[in-house]
Order: sequence, then structure tokens, then C-alpha cells
Amino acid sequence: MGVEPEFQLVSLLAWLALLLFLQLSVWPSLRPALREFAYPVSFPFSLLAFTLISWYCGLFHLPVQAAFAPFIIMFAYFAMRREYARSSFSGQWRWILVFLIFFVFMLELRFVNPSISYAEKFMDHAFLGSIMRVPVVPPLDPWFAGGFLNVYYYLGYWMFGALGVVTTIPSPVVFNLALPTVLANAAVSLYALAHLLTPRLRWLPLLTLLVVNPSFLWNLFQGKGLGSVLWDSTRTIPNAINEYPIFSFVWGDLHAHVISLFNQVFLLFILVSALLSWKDAGRNERMVMIGLAALSLGSMPLINSWDVILYAPVTVVFGLLIWYYGRSDAPPPPREENMASRRQGSGRVPGNSLLAKDWSFLFCVPLLSVLIYAPFYFQMTSRGIQGVGLVHTPTPVFAFLLVHGIFIVLFLVALYRDILKCPLLLLTPIPFALAGYAAAGIAALPLAYFLAKRKRYPADLLAIFGLTVIILCEFLYLKDNMGEVYFRMNTVFKFYLPAWILMGSAGFSMIATVLTPLVSHRELPRNLRLGLLAGAIALLLISPLVISFEYQYRDTTLDGLAYLSSTHPGDAEAVAFLRSLDGVTAIVEAEGGDYTYYSRISSFTGIPTIIGMPFHEFMWRANGWFWERTNDVRLIYEEPGQTLTLMKKYNATHLYVGDAERERYNVRVEEAGLPLLYERSGVQVYQIST
Repeated sequence: MGVEPEFQLVSLLAWLALLLFLQLSVWPSLRPALREFAYPVSFPFSLLAFTLISWYCGLFHLPVQAAFAPFIIMFAYFAMRREYARSSFSGQWRWILVFLIFFVFMLELRFVNPSISYAEKFMDHAFLGSIMRVPVVPPLDPWFAGGFLNVYYYLGYWMFGALGVVTTIPSPVVFNLALPTVLANAAVSLYALAHLLTPRLRWLPLLTLLVVNPSFLWNLFQGKGLGSVLWDSTRTIPNAINEYPIFSFVWGDLHAHVISLFNQVFLLFILVSALLSWKDAGRNERMVMIGLAALSLGSMPLINSWDVILYAPVTVVFGLLIWYYGRSDAPPPPREENMASRRQGSGRVPGNSLLAKDWSFLFCVPLLSVLIYAPFYFQMTSRGIQGVGLVHTPTPVFAFLLVHGIFIVLFLVALYRDILKCPLLLLTPIPFALAGYAAAGIAALPLAYFLAKRKRYPADLLAIFGLTVIILCEFLYLKDNMGEVYFRMNTVFKFYLPAWILMGSAGFSMIATVLTPLVSHRELPRNLRLGLLAGAIALLLISPLVISFEYQYRDTTLDGLAYLSSTHPGDAEAVAFLRSLDGVTAIVEAEGGDYTYYSRISSFTGIPTIIGMPFHEFMWRANGWFWERTNDVRLIYEEPGQTLTLMKKYNATHLYVGDAERERYNVRVEEAGLPLLYERSGVQVYQIST
């Protein structure tokens, strides 16, 4: 019933082989423009490129496997040109090491906590399973028979679903391979970004992905268990969610806001790289940077739409700065002194190409980002945001510090010289406090000093953006359908994560720069440095195996549905049977609200049901259907005279009867005269006679 351990190992190796092949296929094409950064950039670029091509294959009803063809051609071409000579890989080990360390770390986290059993995991696997089952565009909505997933930003699920289709790995295993891929790609891009932001100690910005917030430590100090500490650290702000990267990865939801993390860091690298090198870059280099930025920015509304609300303005600001420094005699923003990895431009004249003008980044990136994904935008029918509101209950100061305190401290430490030069700006928080927004005043303090600086480094810009985001969240929120109590839940939830990435990459880079003079003249012996590095890596990789959180089902497997065999054996066998069938258009199962075990068959198989978790669908669709569908499901089970008619109404071909259905309804479907297709371990599956 489950996925055998041997096959899981083969699946893991096949997954890594595919990722490596895609990365190596595009790497030589980036080398002329990006040089030493081509290798790390090729990781996220290849993933986004494959996703885009495979999505267009689905749009035109071509096999998803066809998306593999361009990469095969590129690899063969570059191999014939001897682009993969051993000498070409010199110095690339560090990127490979970072990727593998973070991949294995996250893989271990999923290996000891693999179950698709709580939080948003039902939804995440339902989308993934639906896409892998029928990889067409738009994908079928597994919780709304006859509907499509164009009501939601599903491209992240398409990304991993397409990889799963190509490798033929079952969706419950793909589910647990996806987050290691996200974290590894985010780490590589962040490490590359660190090379642009700081001259030494470039591993420090990687802590952005690993460090806990102060609330975690506060709850731990109060004596709570690790599981409770982890959860409570993200519920620090009343009636809101304040997730941070390591929580999201440990929690394990393959949700849109988590999938998008690698793309955020990737875009930041491209923006900073373009800002630093644009003036000296040749035409081809400029065109590559525009293309990469457009690919990344354009995918954001389709992976996690909230991100583009933040990163579109960030891209525009960077575009304006690139234009300004390109057309003026002023030098570009300075890089930290003694930057060992400084990348000089080719010195070639950019030429007359429209894509190579000083203003081209500002205007071409947004335009191309829309054009590349235009069919996706035309298909989207999401309800979207209903406006902007004023926050009437700002965050308490202590709660604010428990969430953002680590970055406020990092910034103030990095700004200590500026503070000594201009102590008057220490009064910045006072007007905010008098207005009743004291928390915003805390963030405004380092922001004032960053804005007052005459010489701003790229890390300063990232800090400014991050601080601006968390300040605006104190005054404004985006209106959705979460109600009056949780009115700013999604605003805080969806904007705090990008703010964490911005402030973390900036803050830890600044501290690395502050510490550089202290370590530059105190070089440790090489063997000692290697020993410390090995020890740190070992500690990181051992921690998921020895630290136990209070998970619902703790197991050691990559099969996310393995727990069903012991907890719901009847469903486990039936799910395996249904996943083997072709020609199932929709299935009837019990509806029992959100975040319950109901809607499990559609979630585990990807087969559409009449109505799955209703509040999720309510958030995505207009009202008016809810009671009709839920009532029809009840009538199908309880009124045999209407069973067949109502099943045909929703084009349902199969009807499922298990423990959940018997608990929910007075089941009488055996009186409807439907042929019995399957009966085992207390589960019956009926089929409409053809």
C-alpha cells in the first residue's frame, strides 16, 4: 500500500539527478554574463525555467515530459563544446556543499515528520496530487468538482508536480522532497547574495533561514515544551500569524508562502547584482540580468501573490537607482571594502539594444515579467483583495520586539557609529509613541539612521525595505474575508516573511562586516577552520534526528501517507486502489468542515470531490454555492432516490463510503442500486454504471 523504502531511495536519487541535470544544462549559458555567480544562479533559474516551460506544455495539452527536451538539447550542445571540462568546476564545490547541506537538513526534517495529516498539508497535497494526476492547464480543483485551480496561485504546486511527473515519483514522496528543494535553493541564492553584501564571514547571512525569533526563546524560558514553543512563537501578535523561515520548514506545510522563499532570495540577488555591476556591464550581461529578474518577478503572483505587492515596488526602486547611476557620473553604491569576490563588468559598450539602455531594467523587467506569464494572468479568477484599511489595534511593543527584536538589535549594532555622530535621531520613536503606534516607532529608529546615511551600501537598502514593510503593517492592512477579529492576520502573515528575508540578509551581512576587521588579522589555522566547519555542519545535520517536537504522527519515511496504514487502514487500502484507477472524473465523499480528517480521499488522491474543505473554497470563490453543494452531498448519502441524479449533476463517477461517511450521514447508498466496485476493510466504493 505504501511506498517501499527501496523505492523511496531510488526516488530521492532520481529527484536529485533531475535537479542537477537541469542546473548543469543551463549553467554554461550563464557563465559569460555572470561568471563566478553563474553556478549558484543556475539552481533557481533552472527550476523556474523548467516550471515555465512545463506549464506551457500543460497549457497546450502537451505531455509535461516535453519540457525536458530543451534541457537535453542544451546539455548535449554544451557537452559537445566541452563546457563541462573538469577545470570548469574549479571553485564550485562551495555552492554544491551549501545546496546539499541544506537539502539534507530539510530532508531529515521531513523524514522524521513526513505525515500529510495536519495544518495545510491536506490542501497542499490535494493540489499536488491533482496536478500530477491530470497535468493540464488550468489544473482541476480537487475540492470543487467541475472547478479549476485558477482561483489560487498554484504555480508552486505545478513546479513540483511537473518534476514528479517527469521522475514518476508518487505524490506523497514528492511532497516530502519539495521543501528540501526550496530550502536548498534559498540557501544557495542567499549565500551568493552574501558575496555581494559582505567581504568575509559570508555564512552568517545563512542564519536568516535557521535562526528562531526571540519569542521562541521567551517561550522556552517559560518552561514550555518544544512543540508548544515552536507554535506559540508564531502566535505572538494577537489574532495574527508571525511565521519565520525555520518555523515554516519545521512545521512542514508545502504552502505557497513557503515555496516562494527561494524565489524571493533569488530576485534579491539579481537586483543587488544588477545595481552593482550595471554601469560596467556589457549588452549581453544586461540582457541576462533583465531576463532573470523578469522570470523571477513574473512568477511571484503565480507562486504567492502577496510577494509581488512587496517585491514589485522593490524592483522599481532598484530600477530607478540603476537608471540614476547609469546615466550620471556618480559611482554605483559602494560595496564593502576589500570585497574579495568583486565582479567587474566586461567593459564592453552596451550598444544600441533597447534591452541594454540604462533605463531598460526599470521598464523592461516589469513588462517582460507580465508578458512571459501572460496566459496565466488571463486565466486567474481569484477574488483578490477588497481594499486597504487602517489598523486600529497596533502590535504591543513587547510582542513586536519578540518578533523583530533580533533585527532591530543587529541594525543598531551596525549603526553604532552613526548613532554616536547624530544622537538626536534617537528621538525618532517619540512621535510614533504619542500617536499610539509605539511599535512602529521602534522600527523607525534604525530606519531613520539608514535614511540619514550619506554612503549607503546594498545591505542598507535591503534593511530600509524590510523596516518599511513592518512599519507599514502597523498602520495599514489589506482587506480580505477573514472577519473583524482576524482582520490583519493575512497582512502580518504574508508580509512578515519577506520582511524577515530582507532584514535577515541585511542584518547578518552588516554584522559580518562589523566582525571582519576582528577576524581578518586573526586567521585560524587551516585545520582548525576545517574542523570548526565540519563540526557546525555535523551539528546542523544531527539536530533534526535528535530534537523531538510534538508532531501528530512521528515516523521515519518519505511517504507522507504511510501513517494511514496504522491509523486508517481501510482508507489506506482504498486510496491506493483509487490512485491506480484511470477515468475517475469526480468522487463523492463526506464533507465535514476545514482542518479535519474529512475531504481526505480527494486530498490523498487528487480526484475532485463535490465539495472539500468549504472555508478554503469560500475564500477563493464567490458565495452562493456553499449550502447547495453540502446539502447535495448529504442527499446523495441519505436519499437513495436522488443519489444517481445528484452524482450526474456533478459528473461524479464514484462514491466512497468509509468510517467518516458513516459518522457524518445516515448512509443508505446501498439502496440506490449502484454497482459495487470495491469493498475491503470497511470501505465500499460504488461506481455509476456505464
